[in-house]
Amino acid sequence: MDTTSRRILIVIGHPDATAPHLCHALAQAYLEGAQQAGHAVRTVDVARLDFPVLRSQQDWQAGTVPESLAPVQADLTWAEHVVLVFPLWLGDMPALLKAFLEQVARPGFAVGRAGSNPLTTKLLKGRSARVIVTMGMPALVYRWYFRAHSVKSLERNILGFVGFAPVRETLIGMVDQLGDAGVAAWIARLRRLGAKAD
Repeated sequence: MDTTSRRILIVIGHPDATAPHLCHALAQAYLEGAQQAGHAVRTVDVARLDFPVLRSQQDWQAGTVPESLAPVQADLTWAEHVVLVFPLWLGDMPALLKAFLEQVARPGFAVGRAGSNPLTTKLLKGRSARVIVTMGMPALVYRWYFRAHSVKSLERNILGFVGFAPVRETLIGMVDQLGDAGVAAWIARLRRLGAKAD
C-alpha cells in the first residue's frame, strides 16, 4: 500500500439479504476499485446483522450497544472514509438502516454524553463519507423537486452531526430501467470512486 492509501468502511444498507440487489453490486464495485488501488477495505452488510430496535431515550443515552454491533463501532473507529449504500424506500432510507444507525451512533461513541455541547463533541470527526442511493424515480426529480430531503437529513443530522466531513452523494435514479448497459456504466463509475477513495 502506498502512502496515499485510506481505510474504508462500506456499509450496505439494503434490508434484503436473500438475494443480490443493485446496491450489493455497487458496493462490490466500489470495494474492488478501492482494493485494486491499494486501499484497505472492510464491509458491513446490515441485513445480515441481528440487533434490536431502540425503543427509549433512556436506552439510547445509557444503554450499551448490542453485542452484534460492537465490531461495527470498532470498524468505524478504524475507518477514515465511510460509504453508505442503500435504496430509497418511501422517500427515505430503509427502516433497518435507520435502526442500525440509531444503535451505533450512541452518546459516548459518536456524540458526547447528555449535557455536553453537541457542536463540540463530534466524536467521529476527521472522517469523510459518501452516500450512494438507488431509487425508482429520476434522480433529478428527487434532487430538485423533493430537494433530496431524506439524503440531506442523513448528511446533516446524522453524519455531519457526529463529525463526518466532507459528505458527498451519488444518486442513481430509474434503476428499473437502467438495463445492462446502464448498470455496467454505474459499476464502472463506482469502481473509479473506490479507486479514489471518494
